[in-house]
Amino acid sequence: MASTPVHTTDTQYLVRDAMTTGYQLSSFLVPPLYTAFIVFKRGRPSFSLNRLLRATWMGGLVGTVGSGGLSYALYAHSTKESLRARKNQAAYNINRIKADDHALIGTVLMSVLTPAVLWNRAHIINLVLGGAGFGSNIGLLIFYGTNDPVSKPKTPIYSVEQ
Repeated sequence: MASTPVHTTDTQYLVRDAMTTGYQLSSFLVPPLYTAFIVFKRGRPSFSLNRLLRATWMGGLVGTVGSGGLSYALYAHSTKESLRARKNQAAYNINRIKADDHALIGTVLMSVLTPAVLWNRAHIINLVLGGAGFGSNIGLLIFYGTNDPVSKPKTPIYSVEQ
């Protein structure tokens, strides 16, 4: 199947969107799973903040790469029409856009605040990147916790009189 520039652009958009979702989901799931694994397997004394932060950003990295690869494999061989429909649905989903905005704001804030508060508790790279993962979680939890669904704008109905 020959790939047109429009098909390539739509595929790239959807892969980037899937990578963002993969990062958010894996950054959300990894910290509690890692904490539970370490506490039950090795006990509480082996738990460290540095390892938790490292697991958070490495889990986000794995989720980003994995979801990007899977979505590329899916979308690269889709038809032009179905790909365009999926891209338009993703591009105009107001709730998803607002959730991504909240996650981005949380990412930026926590990647700055985590090293400022926990400076001597972990390595700087783990503080910045792990803090970004936690910030993404906080932003998403705030968005979904407010329970304020976006209402669709009312479409004006025009009557055509002849």
